Amino acid sequence: MTTEFRLAIGAALGQDRVRGNIRRAMDGLVTKRREAFPDPQERESLRDEGAAIRAEAVARLPELLEELERTCTGNGIQVHWAETGADANQIVLGILRAAGANAILKGKSMVSEEMGLNEFLQGQGIEALETDLGEIIIQLAHEAPSHIIAPAIHKDRAEVAALFRKHFPDQPPAQQIEELTALARTVMRERFRGMTAGLSGVNFAVAETGTLCLVENEGNGRLCTTLPDVHIAVMGIEKVVARLDQVPTLLTLLTRSATGQPITTYVNMISGPRRAGEKDGPTAVHLILLDNGRSRIHADPELSATLRCIRCAACMNHCPVYARLGGHAYGTVYPGPIGSILEPQLQGLAERGEMADASSLCGACAEVCPVRIPIPRLLNRLRYEAVSTRAASPTLGHGSRRLAVQSGIWRLWSWVCAHPRAYRALTRLLGLLRRLQPTRLPPWTDTREAPRLAPESLHRQARAAGFPDRA
Repeated sequence: MTTEFRLAIGAALGQDRVRGNIRRAMDGLVTKRREAFPDPQERESLRDEGAAIRAEAVARLPELLEELERTCTGNGIQVHWAETGADANQIVLGILRAAGANAILKGKSMVSEEMGLNEFLQGQGIEALETDLGEIIIQLAHEAPSHIIAPAIHKDRAEVAALFRKHFPDQPPAQQIEELTALARTVMRERFRGMTAGLSGVNFAVAETGTLCLVENEGNGRLCTTLPDVHIAVMGIEKVVARLDQVPTLLTLLTRSATGQPITTYVNMISGPRRAGEKDGPTAVHLILLDNGRSRIHADPELSATLRCIRCAACMNHCPVYARLGGHAYGTVYPGPIGSILEPQLQGLAERGEMADASSLCGACAEVCPVRIPIPRLLNRLRYEAVSTRAASPTLGHGSRRLAVQSGIWRLWSWVCAHPRAYRALTRLLGLLRRLQPTRLPPWTDTREAPRLAPESLHRQARAAGFPDRA
């Protein structure tokens, strides 16, 4: 069966330039992460601590969210709850309308991508102006992010230079990375001035203190949260943590796992709007807490481990499947291993269950996950849920990929394996028919050789050694 996902995979495999760009980038990120954790014992200890922190937060999620709302409200942050992405978009629109804003500065935010915020605001006549360099590049190219921390990782320097020449013809041509960065800063910063509203994501929200923690490398996030009068922060409900003293461990894991940095360039701790006597900062801060299916994930004791994710992308950087396909082939906001367990749960197995099959189950993702999410185990669980008939499953779309013919074949095979005489008769028959096996079995033999028949001499040796004759 040819599905949209398989067609996208086929198209991605034919894009040699994109695949080369991603392969080089992944190799670099893998090397940097390895160098950032020179002491294996320290690394594993940090992973244990990070996993425990995130597991505690997920286990106590309802309680911590209520505490976060109380502390944020006490700090002067206005808290909004959104059940769906559409609800969150309406909340953002209401805030912008109340502020009289016809444009918004955006820091990098995967949750805003999940909401489809840019397209929604455009339809309402409001410009969403990206400020992250990677996001600027893909916005100019009219593309979606291909990676959750490096949106334009699939493009090389020459492609970016050509894109900038097309959109900024009045600027001096730039070729080198430093020149391209300077050009973007020159052009875009003029457009940033005088903006009324800014939007950011949230890396961690501290329930104890009502603090929004935002990390970044370019300073654009700080610009979005400080320059405009109104700051809107959007976050998935799972990003909450219990205490402020847990944040350093998570930051250490996040930056080293993501880009191999010992610490990110900018760490922003936002605990409220501008206070009397302060010279900068927004006069109003809004926090939008987005569910969008996360409560349903939380209801399953095993699959709730998905919510531990700190969005470092280490699983993607080490994934052999992602490295060959890139992010766009997945057709979702969250690609790679984390996307393959998250998207089927957010959108449903009927819609995105096939993503759980896009894995070799090599386990590289689980080996590097800083908070020890057992991704291969969860992939297997989702594969099971996709064909399961149990009625009590909270997973959206469970059983939707079950095929009657496939189910019948497996029931027959189960019966054959439970009856030795039938098993021997079947294998004997198949052995007699083995010479009718075609030499090509596409698409399986497109990338590997077909199984070869063992010579009769090997069968004689096997019988002489006491092995039963299956032929």
